[in-house]
Amino acid sequence: MIIEGLVAVLLMLTIGYCVVLNGRLKRLRSDEEALRATISELITATEIAERAILGLKATANDCDTTLSDRLYEAERVSLELVEQISTGETVLGRISQIADAARPGVVRPQRTASTGHGNAAGGNAEPEAAPAPSKPMSGKDLKAAAAETAARLENFRRRSSERAA
Repeated sequence: MIIEGLVAVLLMLTIGYCVVLNGRLKRLRSDEEALRATISELITATEIAERAILGLKATANDCDTTLSDRLYEAERVSLELVEQISTGETVLGRISQIADAARPGVVRPQRTASTGHGNAAGGNAEPEAAPAPSKPMSGKDLKAAAAETAARLENFRRRSSERAA
């Protein structure tokens, strides 16, 4: 009888332990389902992030292409401006030489009726003195004026594009 009692007690302990294990297994299974849902959400978020990264790469490539095109155009315009400024300085130098040569006591030629440049009364016009320039412009002044004009033009374009947008 002692052995039967001992077997009964051990059987009760085994049944109790099985109940505890059953509860733990139920919790583990519910945690497994939550873990699977979390993994599924993580996979979905990863796919969305991968698509976003591909979109960002495409946008970055487009920006790089646009920026390089604009940079090339800006360099071309800059070289063109340098060439035009150089030509302008040459022309300004020639004009300054002509003005300096013509300055001391030079009078404009008289207009006559025979050349079709007479006055309304048909007589000769009085000689006119050439207007004296207030200050001769140098190449640096011309460059500064060109830079200021370019800055104004850029501001105008920026404001126009902002208004259009």
